[in-house]
Amino acid sequence: MSRPFRPDAVLVQAVIAGALSFAHLHDLAAAAGQDGWKAWAYPISVDLLLVAAWRRLRTDGRSRLAWSWFLIALVASLGANVATAGLLNLNEVPDWLRILVAGWPALAFLGGTLLAHSPKSAGDRVPVPPAPAAPAPAPEVERIEPDATPQPSPVAEEAPALPAATPDPAPPVPAALVAHARKVADDHQARTGSRIDTDTLRARLGVPAPMADAIASQLT
Repeated sequence: MSRPFRPDAVLVQAVIAGALSFAHLHDLAAAAGQDGWKAWAYPISVDLLLVAAWRRLRTDGRSRLAWSWFLIALVASLGANVATAGLLNLNEVPDWLRILVAGWPALAFLGGTLLAHSPKSAGDRVPVPPAPAAPAPAPEVERIEPDATPQPSPVAEEAPALPAATPDPAPPVPAALVAHARKVADDHQARTGSRIDTDTLRARLGVPAPMADAIASQLT
């Protein structure tokens, strides 16, 4: 289903302004001696140069070239509108205006060519990333063949000899504790018929293991 056409006020205004400017440029060119189709070509040339400069400004707003030709085309359009408003006698156009109108095609061709073929500024150029650098070759490591004959380790030669471990001396045992332990051992043998072992003796006396070993050695 087609949508209904709704006129845009801005578009209508642009069409009216363009038509009036087009007519003013045509009248000025015809008054300056450009008759026939040539008078109709001048408005088209001015408007096309204006549009080309504006498109260049949209992509490169800092371009002096685009700004220069945009102002030239704008002055040409505004000048024709002002000149045809009754300030200039179109029946007696001055010679300098005839020269400007006659030289406009060459000027417009030059501007359009420069706008179309001039290089872009640095801001519009897409930066190209540099190619990755080739990795540097790994340095060759010289292999050293191991010697077949065993070599003494310098650490083993220089390390001092550790002293031999000596057993801890037996703790001194009081004679009274030995006599008490003997009674406990005799009582255990009388009840069980076997000699008392070291763990049982240590548990009955409540002494540490080294002292229990020392007491057991004196009971034998």
